[in-house]
Amino acid sequence: MSVKSRNTPYPFFKGAIFDLDGTLLDTLEDIADAANSVLNDLSYPTHPVESYKYHVGDGVKTLMERVLPENARDQVNVKTCLNAMKERYLKFLNQKATPYPPVAELLDFLKNQRCKLGVLSNKPHHLTLRCIDDFFPDREFEPVLGLREGHMAKPDPSGALEIAKQWKLKPEEIVYFGDTSTDMKTAVNAGFYAIGVLWGFRTKKELIDSGADMVIADASDFFDTFNPSRELAH
Repeated sequence: MSVKSRNTPYPFFKGAIFDLDGTLLDTLEDIADAANSVLNDLSYPTHPVESYKYHVGDGVKTLMERVLPENARDQVNVKTCLNAMKERYLKFLNQKATPYPPVAELLDFLKNQRCKLGVLSNKPHHLTLRCIDDFFPDREFEPVLGLREGHMAKPDPSGALEIAKQWKLKPEEIVYFGDTSTDMKTAVNAGFYAIGVLWGFRTKKELIDSGADMVIADASDFFDTFNPSRELAH
């Protein structure tokens, strides 16, 4: 665990927002299988599953730009791959995905602390909703926001601040959990407390360099810092 020297909220946060891919769910194989299927159909080289840890996180268009060969990233090829990926991913969605082991314990802890729970992802909105419905039907995430038409992707803070406004909470009352630099920058830009999770797609160094206030390897790291015995001031 790594914690920056910054004042933490006392006694506890009032809202917690989670990234989806790499934070709540390990979706890497599904994404890689779908993207590689598209690349293979178009006679482009495919990529190892592990490499997709550095391709994902900034939306499907950016994903396809990254996996195409450098000499094939013109607008026509990107659009062709993007359209194919949108269709193909439905076939692979949630076939191999699974929640990360620390997630259930972490969510239960936050719920017991009467903390509001939300999701903010750069995955397309309808797919984000589908993932939450499939894996967390009883977790009471509200709202669940994926990338919507006409809205800015993370690390733009508008989606994060939209959730804060809906909850009627101040940014400093909210913690954001994510696994990439995009997530940490989103939290910083919104004025949230930024927690990087090491069970996801990126490294501790990336998370800290991108502004993480805390980096955790397991749910217990969070519990040890934010003691549940503290009296709530709601």
